Amino acid sequence: MTDEMLLTRKGYDKIVTEHEELITVRRKEVAERIKEAISYGDISENSEYDSAKNEQAELEERINKLENMMRIAKIIDEEDIPDDRVGIGLKVKVKEVGTEEILEFTIVGSTEADPFQGKISNASLVGAALLGKKVDEIAEVQVPDGVVSYQIMDIFR
Repeated sequence: MTDEMLLTRKGYDKIVTEHEELITVRRKEVAERIKEAISYGDISENSEYDSAKNEQAELEERINKLENMMRIAKIIDEEDIPDDRVGIGLKVKVKEVGTEEILEFTIVGSTEADPFQGKISNASLVGAALLGKKVDEIAEVQVPDGVVSYQIMDIFR
């Protein structure tokens, strides 16, 4: 992984909440499943035990991943970001040049990206092209079908 992971405060808080849930609730649930499976007797051919142990391994892997994310997180304070240029934590309204299609994106760090919610990563093709642009500037994005141009209409929080 990289030395630094950019996250908004909301994204960081979401990771912390998930981590706490996994540690305080899910670990106990999985431990109970393992304990119950052991009570069935011979664990060498016990599918409930195998399933619970696999779940435990996946859970611990996710906990470690979240801990690493929290350790290397750099929290972007949206209030400190000037909104005269597109930046992480800001929303941007764009018009696709050549059409009348208007789109709205929130630029976030890669772990927070959710295109279906309009949250695009700063590392994505579109996100990277929009970063640093001002209102009325054109961002050109190289896509498999050619180049798509977006005119920046508005930048806001």
